[in-house]
Amino acid sequence: MQTELSRRIRAFIEENFLFREEGAGLGEDESLLEAGLIDSTGILELVAFLETEFGIRMADAEIVPENLDSIRSIAAYVERKRESSIAA
Repeated sequence: MQTELSRRIRAFIEENFLFREEGAGLGEDESLLEAGLIDSTGILELVAFLETEFGIRMADAEIVPENLDSIRSIAAYVERKRESSIAA
């Protein structure tokens, strides 16, 4: 099941990085890097979007593939950041 968070992330990626017709075919776990959808400049755009859209701050050490390589990993990362900011 796709969450609202995942839908917003997917919409951003499709609008800014996906230049193929089958946007809906982008899997939740598909590697954005391996698929060639996002590069280092794209990562910076993605980080700016996440910080603005979801009100989080990403430390340089958090800008790693484990957090930003798929829609699912991005959504999970944002959820963790939101939860940690609420707990703080």
